[in-house]
Amino acid sequence: MRPNQPSLTPAGEVKRAQPPTLRDVAEAAGVHAATASRALNPSTRRLVSAETARRVIKAAKTLGYQPNPIARSLKTAKSSTVGLVIPDLTNPLFPPIVRGIEDVLEAEGFSAWIVNTDNDPERERARIDSLRSRQVEGLIIATARVDHPFLEALHEQGVKMVLVNRRVENLEVPYVTADDATGIALAVRHLADLGHRRIAHLAGPQGTSTGVVRSRAFRHAIRDHGLEDDPSLIVECARWNEADGATAMRELLDRDDRFTAVVAGNDLIALGCYDVFAERGISCPDEMSVVGFNDMPFIDKLRPPLTTVGVPHNDIGAEAARMLLDCIEEPERRPRSLLLPVTMVVRDSTTHPRPLPSP
Repeated sequence: MRPNQPSLTPAGEVKRAQPPTLRDVAEAAGVHAATASRALNPSTRRLVSAETARRVIKAAKTLGYQPNPIARSLKTAKSSTVGLVIPDLTNPLFPPIVRGIEDVLEAEGFSAWIVNTDNDPERERARIDSLRSRQVEGLIIATARVDHPFLEALHEQGVKMVLVNRRVENLEVPYVTADDATGIALAVRHLADLGHRRIAHLAGPQGTSTGVVRSRAFRHAIRDHGLEDDPSLIVECARWNEADGATAMRELLDRDDRFTAVVAGNDLIALGCYDVFAERGISCPDEMSVVGFNDMPFIDKLRPPLTTVGVPHNDIGAEAARMLLDCIEEPERRPRSLLLPVTMVVRDSTTHPRPLPSP
């Protein structure tokens, strides 16, 4: 009878086969168990020849062998897992970031535990504590807040962390994010080159690093183009979503209708602008031009397709994962951070302005 095949007991009952072990794989491939272990682990596969790795992987597949990560972590004191902390999984911004992270982690034999915090500090603390209880080797965090005492405490405890698409003031933790300031500058330049002189900004929440950076960059860009820096043309959105974008747009229109273009804090806020245009019979772009930020999936399917700032979300995730793996492998290495370049994606929601009515 072949190994690991069902057999009959004296009473005639079927005895279930035991799952194949690493030793079974090693014997089938004609190598030592330690060699088989290295060949099956992506992070150590380079230590064996390509031919040996192919033979071991084929044997494991034929036998239906599944590595036991719990047993491996107990033996090595390493779990080969990281925690991924997301503030809002319903935001279309995050799936491509998560995909970039997982692609890099998988290639190195790591996997991710993903948790959603709903932007709630207590929920975030509980989720991170839960991840740490599972012995994750590090955290990739997309926090939504500028001030973050909990992250400061984790940093002091030596927890390996990388911030993704966010920054926290006065905290020496590596981060990977898009070049938000340049993106907003590109948006304002695009509108100024079209001839717009009264440009409004629907800013993201000022309790987030992204909201602060983009809002500050907008005012700098307005001044750089010699345009009026009018505080009445800036409205802060409470959250990064469509509903709050619509609320802010209504407030802006009720406050002052003598503007011809809007730079939205992100694409979801820009969607809120579209909702209000439909409510009030405003033609976009003939009466009002709009620029978003992020170039989310399907944003080109709007009517009109949204002009926006393109962000390399997949690359942001991939670089964050590489950075965390570097921190795990070289814990004494000084923190480094990355700003990834953005691009201007011009579509049909922007055009030359109509002359403003006389005041």
